[in-house]
Amino acid sequence: MPISIKDIAKRAGVSHSTVSRALADSPLVNEETKARIQELAREMGYTPSAIARAMSTHRTQTIGLVVTTIADPFVAEVVRGIEETALDQGYNVFLCNSMGDPDREIATVRGLREKWVDAVIVTSSRVGSFYAELTEIQVPVVLINNQQAGAYSFSVRNDDLRGGQLAGEYLAGLGHRRIAYVAGPEHAMASELRLKGCQSVLEMAAQTIPPEWVVQGNGQPEMAERAVLPLLRAQGLRPTAIFCYNDVTAMGVLRAVKAEGLRVPDDVSILGCDDIASAPYLDPPLTTIAQAKYTLGQMAMLMTVDLIQGKEDVRDVLLEPQLVIRSSCAEPG
Repeated sequence: MPISIKDIAKRAGVSHSTVSRALADSPLVNEETKARIQELAREMGYTPSAIARAMSTHRTQTIGLVVTTIADPFVAEVVRGIEETALDQGYNVFLCNSMGDPDREIATVRGLREKWVDAVIVTSSRVGSFYAELTEIQVPVVLINNQQAGAYSFSVRNDDLRGGQLAGEYLAGLGHRRIAYVAGPEHAMASELRLKGCQSVLEMAAQTIPPEWVVQGNGQPEMAERAVLPLLRAQGLRPTAIFCYNDVTAMGVLRAVKAEGLRVPDDVSILGCDDIASAPYLDPPLTTIAQAKYTLGQMAMLMTVDLIQGKEDVRDVLLEPQLVIRSSCAEPG
């Protein structure tokens, strides 16, 4: 049987309430008695009951984390930042994969409510579809690379508008005038902002990405490969550069370009976004807009702790992206 507070009290010859106060480091117990009880608890192998602690403090030291899929290498690095920071701060993480499925998203929110989580962190392009249910839990909600107006929500975001501007500046600077964009999941705010940023730069140079050259992806290589093929096979002019929603999308585009017998970057330049760990090892190594993935997770978790502790000076965070130049982009041939 697990060692209880009553067992410690019996061994120490003190009351149950004295042991409780000593283990909570209460100033109501003198230091000598407190040290003796705490040492006895260690010797006896006492482990505090998380359930009992939650009942008394109304805190579980648990954070709910909702992601679309942990298989996404970008998400995996963000999660690492969250988990490592959570452990440093004395919290555990309850990880939920929503898979972008509406029914599963609702079930996930219900599960978090039942777990009595102290806060929720969400890195998902579809947060709008289940945000209303999240707020019903009435705990702090921190969104990564997304925003929603609400009393409980705050955000840590990469500056996706600036990321799109960096992409547009770089490709236009190389001399590209025929640029296409492979978008991310429908209604993904990051995808829309990246396209908007790129378009804003191109419009200043009296050019644009034609609507028919904005093709729908879903953040995965298979769909990107299929989506870009009509552009590569079109009669007449084809794009000389393709800006991709993320690096995983760029992998599918790279495969499609090579399958059509075209060369990267001689015939088509490819520019990604995220700078995932495999980006430098593609053939050719991928030029991309880097996000501070671990930092996104780290700062989201620190913000979450501040909100749980009731700090009033919490503000949304916007991180600056960086252009990483490798070998997948060149001047148009």
